[in-house]
Amino acid sequence: MNKTYLFISDIHLGLKSKEEEKVKERLLVKFLSFAKDNCDELFIVGDLFDYWFEYKKVYQKGFFRTLTALQDITENGVKLHYFIGNHDFLLRNFFTDDIGAILYPDPSEFVLNEKKFFIGHGDGLVQNDAGYKVLKAILRNKFLQKAYSIIHPDLGVALASGISKSSRGYTSVKDYGEGDGLLEAAKKKIDEGFDYVLFGHLHKRLFISHNQGTYVNLGSWLDKPCYGKFSNSNFDIVDWT
Repeated sequence: MNKTYLFISDIHLGLKSKEEEKVKERLLVKFLSFAKDNCDELFIVGDLFDYWFEYKKVYQKGFFRTLTALQDITENGVKLHYFIGNHDFLLRNFFTDDIGAILYPDPSEFVLNEKKFFIGHGDGLVQNDAGYKVLKAILRNKFLQKAYSIIHPDLGVALASGISKSSRGYTSVKDYGEGDGLLEAAKKKIDEGFDYVLFGHLHKRLFISHNQGTYVNLGSWLDKPCYGKFSNSNFDIVDWT
């Protein structure tokens, strides 16, 4: 049975001013409403939020409409996959227990319409980026996350926002050399037998053929919102306006 799969990445809710984020969220909620009735599975390939730190009993204020729209999707029978990015780095059980999403801390393999997919956010795969890999190991450390959660949420969320901005400042001026790393990683996976390799993270919309496979980077919603669509063995990147 042929199914329809949709993919989005790097929305970064909370990045800009309150007014700008309201406009972006309205656009996102309309897309989620569209996805609810027009796909079998939705993949969020990282960085839905520009920062997210979820406490055991508290989740951060804002973007209520997005959260309820995501819950509507799963309640409508659409399977929701959420890959943890380098900005929404701490998700506990809210998205699994309350929203009904499936969380992925690392890239994973899928068979969609009889095609092999390798999907991940892409952080940590960029060449010449040992500094970020150290930062990622610190941010994902369970003991440190537990210790951080002792901080009052008002302060903890503010610090998380600062960490996110520092990470963005680091990556925006970092010289990664001629290759971005993700293309080479994608080529290796294609050579292993994958038909499609999907990443985000770079904020660059890419569609590159290699041997018998295709590397897709989904871009971001910071410049021109779009989504990936795979149906009838065809993959397209579609503008969402």
